Parts: sequence; C-alpha cells; structure tokens
Amino acid sequence: MFVATGSILEGVGVSAYTGAAADIMSKDYLTAAGSILAVEARHSSYFRSSLKQVPFAQPFNNPLTINEVYTMAAAFITSCPASNPKLPVKAFPTLTLDPATPMPVKAGSVVTLLTPDYTLKSVSSDVTIYAAFIAVTGPTFVVATPVNGGFSVTIPTGFNGQSYAVLTGCNETVTDETTAAGPAVIEVR
Repeated sequence: MFVATGSILEGVGVSAYTGAAADIMSKDYLTAAGSILAVEARHSSYFRSSLKQVPFAQPFNNPLTINEVYTMAAAFITSCPASNPKLPVKAFPTLTLDPATPMPVKAGSVVTLLTPDYTLKSVSSDVTIYAAFIAVTGPTFVVATPVNGGFSVTIPTGFNGQSYAVLTGCNETVTDETTAAGPAVIEVR
C-alpha cells in the first residue's frame, strides 16, 4: 500500500509541476521547477515500474491546477497549527474511482466515479454533467450518468497511465470555476 500511495503522490507531483509551469514568470525559478519536474518524473517511473506498471505510460504529463493538486493532498492533511496563515487554495469535493474497479482500466470501459458523502446534481434538468479527462492537449469530455453514489462514465481513448477526471457542467473547458468535483485518479492501460 505504501508503494502504491507513493506512486500516486509522485504522479500528482509531476502533474503539479507541469500545471504550474505556465504561471512561473522568473526564468531562474522556471529552470529550478523544470529540474524538480524531471526528478519527480524519474521517481514516478521508478514507483510505477516497481508496481509492474508501464513506467512512462504516455508521451506527455497531465497538468493539474494548484486547487486540483490541493484537493488530492488535502486527504493526507490531518491538522495544521492554528497560527498558520490560511492557504490561498481550495479543495473541491472528493471524487474517487469505485474501489471495486479492476485496475488498470481500458479505454471504452465503463467505470463508476463515487461522490462520497454528498450528491452532485445539475442546476436544472437540461444541464448535463460531464467527466473531463485532463490532458496537456486539452480535456476530453464524456457524459457522466448519475448512478447510486456517483456517476457512471466511459473511459475515453487517448489516455494511459495515471489519469485524472473531474466532474463539470461544462463541456468546453476545465477551470477551477467549472470544476464541480475531483479530480479522481484512474490508472488506464
């Protein structure tokens, strides 16, 4: 379990640095971040290999926003000193892959994304909920069909390795303003 969790966290680290790169204005800081990203990617590959997963499953890393990264990290934060300043980030509602799902999943597979402890409903009956699969080339949207405890979605083609999906009512872009829940981590082969 430790190695599997470490692998996911290293993958999230790679996606965090990939997503943050566009916001780094200083060339010196960007160079340092690029160096850290390369090390994170090697760590991720090492973990993946030890789990008998493809070490570098896709040609590009998937970028995540700081709020998407914080959403996944928040599950590991149990407490902080009251004297700490408030962080300028927010966690989205949790979205998880049904743990009964055989891993890895394949493109075309139908899986359930769980919304534990809450029910996500569209604002009106004519608004569709989508699962947006994050990619450096832009998200791929699939319809998310409500089921008991979450949503049923079909894994789109073009995704391999540690992939991320968020729920949204928008099928044009994924931003912090359009994200309703997630991301969920899904291992795709």
